[in-house]
Amino acid sequence: MFRFRRSKNFYLFFTFTKLCLILIEIRGCTVKIQKQQAMRTVLYGLAPLCLVAIYFFGWRFLAVLAVVGAVGLLCEWLMSRRYGMKITESVFVSCTLFALSLPPTIPLWIAAVGIAFGIIFGKMIFGGFGKNIFNPAITARAFVYISFGFPMTGMFAGNATTLGWFPAGFGSWLSKADSVSAATPLVTHNSALAELFFGLTSGSFGETCALLILLGGLYIVYKKAANWKIVLGALGGFLLLQTIFWASGLQIATENGLRSISNPVIALLSGSFLFASFFMITDPVSASQSTDIGKWIYGATFGLLTVLIRSFSTWTEGVTFAILLCNMFAPLLDIGLKGAKAKKKAKAQVKEGGAA
Repeated sequence: MFRFRRSKNFYLFFTFTKLCLILIEIRGCTVKIQKQQAMRTVLYGLAPLCLVAIYFFGWRFLAVLAVVGAVGLLCEWLMSRRYGMKITESVFVSCTLFALSLPPTIPLWIAAVGIAFGIIFGKMIFGGFGKNIFNPAITARAFVYISFGFPMTGMFAGNATTLGWFPAGFGSWLSKADSVSAATPLVTHNSALAELFFGLTSGSFGETCALLILLGGLYIVYKKAANWKIVLGALGGFLLLQTIFWASGLQIATENGLRSISNPVIALLSGSFLFASFFMITDPVSASQSTDIGKWIYGATFGLLTVLIRSFSTWTEGVTFAILLCNMFAPLLDIGLKGAKAKKKAKAQVKEGGAA
């Protein structure tokens, strides 16, 4: 038997859920949602990660998800009314991705502020779905990462499985396996491969279990909700540069002395790179999607930038800024490649005309 410990955060889960229902029922303020099968497929792929987030870190994940979902839905609804358009199901994907990218101890108000910024300034200010340059979920994460550094990087709860395999997180509101610290695999560099693969480490809600990330990611690739060229390009670029740095014996000077480059496989499974490679960088709107070569270049650039930022910057996790940089140049990449293809085709036609 176990006792389920409640806190004030527990009741916020119901408060924000009820807020959504009230908004929907207000006379004259109906919420119309545009169905998107690809977005539903991504949500199916994320469902196991949501479940395991509760198992590893406690029921508080549902409170974070409810707050993020309620605020994200409210922001998109208000902006959609202004534009005279429907809410799209992509908002639920953005909210779920953002919730899974947060540390277990994140204050709920920071989660709410983050998703509001991501939906409004990362998506709706550009005109809504299909017009945004940046991934809304990673925009939200970048905002809270920069604005609230300590809650995002220095307050990670221990994995509940260290206290027992069952009920683990199912028996607590928030895992108290060890003291709150910044001891994630990206910081300690000493986690075993099996721990990283099965998720038995500290970290953000959705980034620890490589096994479920791979299964969910392969599912959305199989269902064509994510492009496999982008995923393989990202993994290939990451492993190539990480292997070069590791094999060369490169050491990075830090305030605590010289730091060696991590083993490529350990680095791949640490942090949120694997999660982002399947679920974030493959966003059909903000990614390069016009040409096959563009998809390979886009994915590889993300992998290379992640390694460079992790290795040489003060930011331990380079995924957030790597995605934003790739999002920024994706339109230029598409325009450049399509322009080059059009010029090549025009030259070929001129030669054929001259030969005739």
